[in-house]
Amino acid sequence: MDNELGLFLRSRRETIGPAELGLPAGARRRTPGLRRTEVAAIAGVSVEYVTRLEQGKDRHPSAAVLAALAGALRLSASERVHLYRLSKGLDPGFTCRGDAPPAREVRDPVRAILMRLDPSAAVVANQLGDLLAWTSGFEWLAGPAGILDGDPPNLNRYVFTDRRARTTFPDWELTADERVAELKQGPFRADRHLAALADELTVTAGEAFERRTREIPGLAKAHGIQRWNHPGAGELRMAFETLELPADDGLHLVIHLPADGATEDAIAAQRPTALRLVAG
Repeated sequence: MDNELGLFLRSRRETIGPAELGLPAGARRRTPGLRRTEVAAIAGVSVEYVTRLEQGKDRHPSAAVLAALAGALRLSASERVHLYRLSKGLDPGFTCRGDAPPAREVRDPVRAILMRLDPSAAVVANQLGDLLAWTSGFEWLAGPAGILDGDPPNLNRYVFTDRRARTTFPDWELTADERVAELKQGPFRADRHLAALADELTVTAGEAFERRTREIPGLAKAHGIQRWNHPGAGELRMAFETLELPADDGLHLVIHLPADGATEDAIAAQRPTALRLVAG
Protein backbone atom coordinates (compact mmCIF):
# COMPACT_ATOMS: atom_id res chain seq x y z
CA MET A 1 0.00 0.00 0.00
CA ASP A 2 1.27 3.51 -0.83
CA ASN A 3 2.60 5.52 2.08
CA GLU A 4 2.87 9.04 0.64
CA LEU A 5 2.15 10.72 3.97
CA GLY A 6 4.88 8.76 5.76
CA LEU A 7 7.36 9.34 2.94
CA PHE A 8 6.78 13.08 3.04
CA LEU A 9 7.11 13.30 6.83
CA ARG A 10 10.29 11.22 6.86
CA SER A 11 11.93 13.02 3.93
CA ARG A 12 11.19 16.41 5.48
CA ARG A 13 12.55 15.28 8.87
CA GLU A 14 15.76 14.10 7.21
CA THR A 15 16.37 17.47 5.53
CA ILE A 16 16.35 19.55 8.73
CA GLY A 17 19.55 19.86 10.72
CA PRO A 18 19.45 20.25 14.52
CA ALA A 19 21.08 23.67 14.25
CA GLU A 20 18.06 25.00 12.33
CA LEU A 21 15.94 24.40 15.43
CA GLY A 22 18.56 25.48 17.94
CA LEU A 23 19.19 21.91 19.08
CA PRO A 24 22.66 20.65 20.03
CA ALA A 25 24.30 18.50 17.37
CA GLY A 26 25.28 15.92 19.97
CA ALA A 27 27.12 12.76 19.02
CA ARG A 28 27.72 11.76 15.43
CA ARG A 29 24.41 10.87 13.81
CA ARG A 30 23.82 7.66 11.88
CA THR A 31 21.10 9.27 9.74
CA PRO A 32 20.76 12.80 8.32
CA GLY A 33 18.45 15.40 9.77
CA LEU A 34 16.42 15.20 12.96
CA ARG A 35 15.78 12.12 15.03
CA ARG A 36 12.21 10.97 15.52
CA THR A 37 12.60 11.62 19.22
CA GLU A 38 13.42 15.26 18.50
CA VAL A 39 10.46 15.75 16.19
CA ALA A 40 8.17 14.08 18.71
CA ALA A 41 9.41 16.28 21.55
CA ILE A 42 8.96 19.50 19.55
CA ALA A 43 5.51 18.48 18.28
CA GLY A 44 4.34 17.24 21.66
CA VAL A 45 3.49 13.73 20.53
CA SER A 46 5.00 10.36 21.31
CA VAL A 47 7.93 9.01 19.32
CA GLU A 48 5.90 5.83 18.82
CA TYR A 49 3.20 7.86 17.08
CA VAL A 50 5.73 9.59 14.79
CA THR A 51 7.10 6.14 13.93
CA ARG A 52 3.62 4.80 13.13
CA LEU A 53 2.90 7.75 10.86
CA GLU A 54 6.18 7.40 8.98
CA GLN A 55 5.70 3.67 8.55
CA GLY A 56 2.12 4.06 7.34
CA LYS A 57 0.66 2.18 10.30
CA ASP A 58 -1.44 5.19 11.30
CA ARG A 59 -2.92 7.09 8.38
CA HIS A 60 -5.47 9.36 10.02
CA PRO A 61 -3.74 12.00 12.18
CA SER A 62 -5.95 14.73 13.53
CA ALA A 63 -5.73 18.32 12.29
CA ALA A 64 -4.09 19.29 15.61
CA VAL A 65 -1.38 16.66 15.18
CA LEU A 66 -0.78 17.72 11.58
CA ALA A 67 -0.40 21.33 12.71
CA ALA A 68 2.04 20.33 15.45
CA LEU A 69 4.12 18.24 13.05
CA ALA A 70 4.09 21.02 10.45
CA GLY A 71 5.46 23.41 13.05
CA ALA A 72 8.10 20.96 14.25
CA LEU A 73 9.25 20.30 10.69
CA ARG A 74 9.25 23.99 9.77
CA LEU A 75 6.95 23.42 6.80
CA SER A 76 6.31 26.31 4.45
CA ALA A 77 2.76 27.34 3.58
CA SER A 78 2.77 25.24 0.39
CA GLU A 79 4.22 22.26 2.26
CA ARG A 80 1.47 22.54 4.88
CA VAL A 81 -1.16 22.46 2.13
CA HIS A 82 0.55 19.42 0.64
CA LEU A 83 0.61 17.68 4.05
CA TYR A 84 -3.10 18.32 4.51
CA ARG A 85 -3.93 16.99 1.05
CA LEU A 86 -1.90 13.86 1.66
CA SER A 87 -3.69 13.16 4.91
CA LYS A 88 -7.13 13.75 3.37
CA GLY A 89 -6.25 11.63 0.35
CA LEU A 90 -6.00 8.65 2.70
CA ASP A 91 -9.62 9.16 3.77
CA PRO A 92 -11.98 6.98 1.66
CA GLY A 93 -14.67 9.64 2.06
CA PHE A 94 -12.51 12.40 0.62
CA THR A 95 -12.26 13.19 -3.10
CA CYS A 96 -9.97 16.03 -4.13
CA ARG A 97 -11.51 16.46 -7.59
CA GLY A 98 -14.05 13.67 -7.41
CA ASP A 99 -14.16 11.49 -10.50
CA ALA A 100 -14.04 14.47 -12.85
CA PRO A 101 -11.47 14.03 -15.59
CA PRO A 102 -8.48 16.37 -15.64
CA ALA A 103 -9.12 19.77 -17.20
CA ARG A 104 -8.31 19.86 -20.90
CA GLU A 105 -10.00 23.11 -21.93
CA VAL A 106 -8.17 26.43 -21.76
CA ARG A 107 -10.36 29.46 -21.26
CA ASP A 108 -10.20 32.31 -23.77
CA PRO A 109 -8.78 34.79 -21.23
CA VAL A 110 -5.91 32.38 -20.51
CA ARG A 111 -5.28 32.02 -24.25
CA ALA A 112 -5.24 35.81 -24.48
CA ILE A 113 -2.54 35.90 -21.80
CA LEU A 114 -0.51 33.43 -23.84
CA MET A 115 -0.83 35.65 -26.91
CA ARG A 116 0.57 38.58 -24.94
CA LEU A 117 3.44 36.48 -23.61
CA ASP A 118 4.58 35.58 -27.12
CA PRO A 119 7.37 35.34 -28.27
CA SER A 120 8.38 34.10 -24.82
CA ALA A 121 8.15 30.33 -24.27
CA ALA A 122 5.03 29.63 -22.21
CA VAL A 123 2.73 26.63 -21.91
CA VAL A 124 -0.46 25.69 -20.05
CA ALA A 125 -0.55 22.15 -18.62
CA ASN A 126 -2.83 20.09 -16.38
CA GLN A 127 -1.92 17.88 -13.42
CA LEU A 128 -1.29 14.87 -15.68
CA GLY A 129 1.35 16.76 -17.63
CA ASP A 130 -0.87 17.19 -20.72
CA LEU A 131 0.24 20.29 -22.64
CA LEU A 132 -2.91 22.13 -23.67
CA ALA A 133 -1.89 25.50 -25.14
CA TRP A 134 1.41 27.22 -25.81
CA THR A 135 3.10 30.19 -27.42
CA SER A 136 5.12 30.15 -30.63
CA GLY A 137 8.16 30.60 -28.41
CA PHE A 138 7.44 27.34 -26.62
CA GLU A 139 6.78 25.63 -29.94
CA TRP A 140 10.24 26.78 -31.10
CA LEU A 141 11.83 25.55 -27.86
CA ALA A 142 10.04 22.22 -27.49
CA GLY A 143 8.74 21.26 -30.90
CA PRO A 144 11.97 20.13 -32.59
CA ALA A 145 12.65 17.67 -29.74
CA GLY A 146 9.27 15.98 -30.18
CA ILE A 147 7.78 17.22 -26.91
CA LEU A 148 4.66 18.45 -28.72
CA ASP A 149 4.00 15.14 -30.43
CA GLY A 150 0.80 13.46 -29.27
CA ASP A 151 -2.80 14.55 -28.90
CA PRO A 152 -2.53 16.05 -26.43
CA PRO A 153 1.23 15.99 -25.90
CA ASN A 154 2.19 14.79 -22.42
CA LEU A 155 5.43 15.90 -20.80
CA ASN A 156 5.58 12.96 -18.38
CA ARG A 157 5.26 10.37 -21.13
CA TYR A 158 7.92 12.21 -23.12
CA VAL A 159 10.43 12.41 -20.26
CA PHE A 160 10.08 8.76 -19.25
CA THR A 161 9.38 6.94 -22.50
CA ASP A 162 10.84 8.95 -25.40
CA ARG A 163 14.49 8.17 -26.11
CA ARG A 164 15.01 11.80 -27.21
CA ALA A 165 14.30 13.10 -23.69
CA ARG A 166 17.77 12.37 -22.33
CA THR A 167 19.27 14.45 -25.14
CA THR A 168 16.73 17.26 -24.79
CA PHE A 169 17.33 17.55 -21.04
CA PRO A 170 21.06 17.15 -20.22
CA ASP A 171 20.13 16.96 -16.53
CA TRP A 172 17.61 14.21 -17.24
CA GLU A 173 17.79 12.65 -13.75
CA LEU A 174 16.81 15.95 -12.13
CA THR A 175 14.10 16.54 -14.72
CA ALA A 176 12.67 13.07 -14.06
CA ASP A 177 12.71 13.75 -10.31
CA GLU A 178 10.77 16.95 -10.82
CA ARG A 179 8.20 15.28 -13.07
CA VAL A 180 7.41 12.69 -10.38
CA ALA A 181 7.37 15.33 -7.65
CA GLU A 182 4.80 17.30 -9.62
CA LEU A 183 2.63 14.23 -10.21
CA LYS A 184 2.66 13.55 -6.47
CA GLN A 185 1.42 16.97 -5.41
CA GLY A 186 -1.92 16.21 -3.83
CA PRO A 187 -3.54 12.78 -3.48
CA PHE A 188 -1.53 11.05 -6.27
CA ARG A 189 -2.89 7.48 -6.49
CA ALA A 190 -6.02 8.47 -4.58
CA ASP A 191 -6.94 10.29 -7.81
CA ARG A 192 -7.93 7.59 -10.29
CA HIS A 193 -6.69 9.58 -13.29
CA LEU A 194 -3.26 10.14 -11.78
CA ALA A 195 -3.21 6.51 -10.67
CA ALA A 196 -3.94 5.34 -14.22
CA LEU A 197 -1.05 7.41 -15.61
CA ALA A 198 1.26 6.18 -12.83
CA ASP A 199 0.33 2.57 -13.63
CA GLU A 200 0.98 3.19 -17.32
CA LEU A 201 4.42 4.71 -16.67
CA THR A 202 5.30 1.96 -14.21
CA VAL A 203 4.85 -0.48 -17.08
CA THR A 204 6.28 1.57 -19.94
CA ALA A 205 9.19 3.25 -18.11
CA GLY A 206 9.85 0.59 -15.48
CA GLU A 207 12.29 1.15 -12.65
CA ALA A 208 13.23 4.69 -13.71
CA PHE A 209 9.69 5.79 -12.87
CA GLU A 210 8.61 3.28 -10.23
CA ARG A 211 11.63 3.86 -8.00
CA ARG A 212 10.97 7.59 -7.96
CA THR A 213 7.37 7.10 -6.87
CA ARG A 214 8.71 5.27 -3.81
CA GLU A 215 11.52 7.69 -2.97
CA ILE A 216 10.47 11.19 -3.99
CA PRO A 217 7.89 13.17 -2.02
CA GLY A 218 5.69 15.74 -3.71
CA LEU A 219 6.23 19.48 -4.14
CA ALA A 220 8.05 20.13 -7.39
CA LYS A 221 9.99 23.36 -7.71
CA ALA A 222 7.82 26.28 -8.75
CA HIS A 223 10.80 28.09 -10.24
CA GLY A 224 14.41 27.43 -11.11
CA ILE A 225 16.76 26.90 -14.03
CA GLN A 226 16.57 23.99 -16.45
CA ARG A 227 19.07 23.07 -19.14
CA TRP A 228 17.75 22.31 -22.61
CA ASN A 229 19.59 20.99 -25.64
CA HIS A 230 18.04 22.64 -28.72
CA PRO A 231 18.78 21.16 -32.16
CA GLY A 232 19.41 24.59 -33.67
CA ALA A 233 20.55 26.81 -30.79
CA GLY A 234 22.58 24.27 -28.80
CA GLU A 235 22.57 24.15 -25.01
CA LEU A 236 20.27 26.66 -23.35
CA ARG A 237 19.80 27.59 -19.70
CA MET A 238 16.15 28.51 -19.24
CA ALA A 239 14.73 30.05 -16.09
CA PHE A 240 11.19 28.82 -15.46
CA GLU A 241 8.36 30.16 -13.32
CA THR A 242 5.19 28.17 -12.62
CA LEU A 243 1.95 30.03 -11.97
CA GLU A 244 -1.10 28.16 -10.70
CA LEU A 245 -4.47 28.98 -12.31
CA PRO A 246 -6.80 28.39 -9.36
CA ALA A 247 -9.96 29.05 -11.39
CA ASP A 248 -9.07 26.31 -13.87
CA ASP A 249 -9.11 23.11 -11.79
CA GLY A 250 -5.50 22.01 -11.74
CA LEU A 251 -4.13 23.96 -14.71
CA HIS A 252 -0.87 25.85 -14.41
CA LEU A 253 1.12 28.19 -16.62
CA VAL A 254 4.87 27.70 -17.03
CA ILE A 255 6.98 30.51 -18.49
CA HIS A 256 10.55 29.93 -19.72
CA LEU A 257 13.02 32.81 -20.15
CA PRO A 258 16.78 32.90 -20.86
CA ALA A 259 18.78 32.57 -17.64
CA ASP A 260 22.03 34.07 -18.96
CA GLY A 261 23.49 36.15 -21.76
CA ALA A 262 24.82 33.18 -23.71
CA THR A 263 21.34 31.67 -23.85
CA GLU A 264 19.79 34.97 -24.88
CA ASP A 265 22.35 35.37 -27.67
CA ALA A 266 21.85 31.79 -28.90
CA ILE A 267 18.09 32.29 -29.12
CA ALA A 268 18.36 35.74 -30.67
CA ALA A 269 20.60 34.32 -33.42
CA GLN A 270 17.67 32.18 -34.55
CA ARG A 271 14.75 34.31 -33.36
CA PRO A 272 15.82 37.98 -33.42
CA THR A 273 12.57 39.21 -31.83
CA ALA A 274 12.42 36.45 -29.22
CA LEU A 275 13.11 36.10 -25.53
CA ARG A 276 14.71 38.59 -23.19
CA LEU A 277 17.19 37.74 -20.45
CA VAL A 278 15.85 37.30 -16.92
CA ALA A 279 17.03 40.33 -14.90
CA GLY A 280 19.03 39.74 -11.75
